[in-house]
Amino acid sequence: MQHELKIYNTLSRQKEVFKPLNPPFVGMYVCGPTVYSNVHLGNVRTFTSFDVMFRYLTAIGYKVRYVRNITDAGHLENDADEGEDKISKKAKLEKLEPMEIVQRYSVDFHDVMAQFNNLPPSIEPTATGHILEQIEMTKQIIANGFAYEKNGSVYFDVEKYAQNQAYTQLSGRHLEELLNNTRDLGGQDEKKGRLDFALWIKAKPEHIMRWPSPWGVGFPGWHIECSAMSSKYLGEEFDIHGGGMDLVPTHHTNEIAQNIACHHKSPARYWLHTNMLTVNGQKMSKSLGNSFLPHELFTGNHPLLDRGYSPMTVRFFMLQAHYRSTLDFSNEALAAAKKGFIKLVNGLYIIKNMAFEADAEQTVQAEHIEQIEKSVAAFYEAMNDDFNTAAAISHLFNLLKKINLLNIRQITPAHLGAEGFALLKEKYVHFIEDILGLKEEDTVSQEALIQSLLYIYKQAKAVKDYEKVDFIRGELKKNGVAVKDMKHGIEWAYEE
Repeated sequence: MQHELKIYNTLSRQKEVFKPLNPPFVGMYVCGPTVYSNVHLGNVRTFTSFDVMFRYLTAIGYKVRYVRNITDAGHLENDADEGEDKISKKAKLEKLEPMEIVQRYSVDFHDVMAQFNNLPPSIEPTATGHILEQIEMTKQIIANGFAYEKNGSVYFDVEKYAQNQAYTQLSGRHLEELLNNTRDLGGQDEKKGRLDFALWIKAKPEHIMRWPSPWGVGFPGWHIECSAMSSKYLGEEFDIHGGGMDLVPTHHTNEIAQNIACHHKSPARYWLHTNMLTVNGQKMSKSLGNSFLPHELFTGNHPLLDRGYSPMTVRFFMLQAHYRSTLDFSNEALAAAKKGFIKLVNGLYIIKNMAFEADAEQTVQAEHIEQIEKSVAAFYEAMNDDFNTAAAISHLFNLLKKINLLNIRQITPAHLGAEGFALLKEKYVHFIEDILGLKEEDTVSQEALIQSLLYIYKQAKAVKDYEKVDFIRGELKKNGVAVKDMKHGIEWAYEE
């Protein structure tokens, strides 16, 4: 049933059959957040996409070590070697210790990941926890002749590296084009070449986050952390490296250069990248005022939103698009996703609570079993085609049709036979919960339900229907709710 998995490799610009280095083991590294602000939806889409890949690889029998880092130092404001460290800058603005900023936004990030039902990675290393590894890697790159020290900072020599290596192989751009589009140093910079990037940065007197190194007190560059941590936990060469497509031209390009300069090999065999978000057809960005945070999406507290949408609705909405295509947020699309998600979850509720019952008078109908088997195989085919969740979901709705037919008794479990019914139930639940990571949400208001019952209780009491009064009181008590008959009215409290 399970065909070979093909994934789109940014490096080769084509789909390739996935062949891990050491099956059944798979090493996957995904660039995590820089924890200086609330996690944004672009991040959420990336991490949700890789969560599904992690789940699917596990479901088809691989033993996956999923490493996703936390950047808590060294990421400068404009993603280059200028400006302040993003975390230090936020700490100064809020008059806090940088690690208070890191803690606050790491907690926020983990809370949001949990709300979206993303599984935690196998390992979640931090940049500040691996300063020694970054220093050692930098020393090795210097020793190999691809980096130089200047006034306490260390820079990677891109043009020297590019003499024998394809520096721009991941982005597909030309080195000459990059050089022409990068401003001239004009003698004002310590770097030899205009494309050179920092491996270690000398700390200015006011810089709070600083560590000793062979080149003086400073802090690591942004790119070296991922090279050091992926090498440490997954080896010098591993299977999958992922992130958002915005990381391709600089961060991931520089990671490859660092690894080759240090270990003489490229870090990952397959590079996977998620696409960007748009809102009503426009790129989502803070400057355009059309970006919203996850909590604004959940509450609907944003001028562009008609209402709030639950985390699972948003997750389902994201999975309705292929991870490499743009994802356009609109009220209409989110409302349609909510309807689709609720239909799937109603099916989940129905099939989970349905048991197989043999019936000697009803014969197994082969066409129903064939249709179920076909939909199950088609789901795997879609996921094996570069994790195509959008196509996979369409096959889930075919399975849902069978569940709805069972629910309205148009067919019975006996028509499917014990094996056919078990296949439908097992795969429908497995696909939704284990692979797509969707789940039923507790959207029913406890307070509203209790108040409705108390209203009926009050009416029954008024007409002296004590049998109904006792029944309601007893049922609520079973569920931990005590009815309080007060002089001023009827109230409830938790059963003591």
